[in-house]
Amino acid sequence: MPDLLTELARAYHAALGPERPELAGLLVKAYRSADAVAYKFGAHDLSARLVELMRWAVPEAGDPLLSASVAYVRTETFFAARAHAAGLRVLEQALDAAPAPVAPPEIAAKGALHMRAAVIAGRAGDASAAVTHLNEASALADRVAEDVYCGTAFGPDSVKAHGVSVAVSLGDEHVGRALDIAGEWKPPQELPAERRSGFYIELARAQLWSGLPDDAFESLKVARHIAPQHTREHPWVREDASTLRRLKRADSESLTNFAEWCAAT
Repeated sequence: MPDLLTELARAYHAALGPERPELAGLLVKAYRSADAVAYKFGAHDLSARLVELMRWAVPEAGDPLLSASVAYVRTETFFAARAHAAGLRVLEQALDAAPAPVAPPEIAAKGALHMRAAVIAGRAGDASAAVTHLNEASALADRVAEDVYCGTAFGPDSVKAHGVSVAVSLGDEHVGRALDIAGEWKPPQELPAERRSGFYIELARAQLWSGLPDDAFESLKVARHIAPQHTREHPWVREDASTLRRLKRADSESLTNFAEWCAAT
């Protein structure tokens, strides 16, 4: 990846005329790929730098959909800093600037921004905004097939998965909603593995908070089976595995093995 980024940057700066926007778009996509790795491994400073490089390059690409995807990814920096209210404001500005949702790519771009806005509103404790954005995402998802659009999975199933995330983000009396969703629906195989594992990681947290530690451990094991690396690096997995280990309500040996596998303290 470092060699690719270097070569794309060199080509972009050397390009003239019609090649320049195309190279800018390729550079943004490469930065996003690098950021996906950096963020998931906890290198948040590097991730924030890559996000700023995306924001620097995307205007030259002249692609509103790519700009919307950069706004979606930029939210990572607000999650990492726990600046949830500020992140919500930035996402709502991006929604105002997003192209009209007419064709599927534009519908998915706007829907993905609403999905992410719902989650960060939940983290900010703004239940009204979280529900509003989730409803907007659901309405848009009903107009497209589940697929990956401009690097982000979007569709009816993705919105349902985000319903669990929003419920867990809001906490307290909302957690039961996560259990209700999981009782009616499970993520299908067609969803990207990371999104499916994320559903079970968030469900495990809801189960743990609801006094269902054995169910929570089962959900963590399902998440591990679907996407081992994503599960192992997820901070909530380590936190919840540590809590489960203290509670000692699951099988001692298998729980200990799991906790050691994900480096839970």
